[in-house]
Amino acid sequence: ADLFRFNNVNLDPLTETYNVSFYLQYLGRWPEYCHMAVGASGKPMGYILGKSESFRSEADSWHGHVTAVTVAPEARRLGLATQLMQLLEHTSEHVDNCYFVDLFVRESNKVAIDMYKRMGYSIYRQVLGYYSGEEDAFDMRKALPRDVHKKSIVPLPNPVHPSDID
Repeated sequence: ADLFRFNNVNLDPLTETYNVSFYLQYLGRWPEYCHMAVGASGKPMGYILGKSESFRSEADSWHGHVTAVTVAPEARRLGLATQLMQLLEHTSEHVDNCYFVDLFVRESNKVAIDMYKRMGYSIYRQVLGYYSGEEDAFDMRKALPRDVHKKSIVPLPNPVHPSDID
C-alpha cells in the first residue's frame, strides 16, 4: 500500500514508472539499493531504486545500477537526488565492492545529465531508441575505487542498440 504514496513523485514526464510487481521485486531482492526520502509531513519526496549486477560479455563488470531516481517537483534543487545517489554509490562500493555505478538517462534530459556529470559520471555510450524506440539514452558511468585504472568508464566509440546490452 505504501507504493501508492509515491504518486506525487511519479507524476512527471521524465520519470519512468513501473507496475507494482516491478517495485516489489526490487524491494524484495535488493532492499539495500532502495531508499525513500520523506518530507517533514511524512509525504514521500523522492526515491531511488537500484540493484547490483554484472554483464556476461564484460569482464570486471560487477556494478551498482540506478534503475530509477526521482524527486517530487516541490523538492527539486535541494540536493535530494544527489543524496539518494550517494546512498546507492555507498552501497555499491562498501557493501558489494562494485567496479562502477551506471544509469540510463534520456538524451533530452539535460538537467539530469548535468547533475550526473557534476557527481562524477561520464557518458559511456549512447543507446539508440532505448526509450520505447522513440528516444535515445546515454549510459552514464562512475568508476568506484575497485576500478583502479578506470577501465569501466572508457567511452565506446559508436552508439549501440538496446539488443546489444546484456
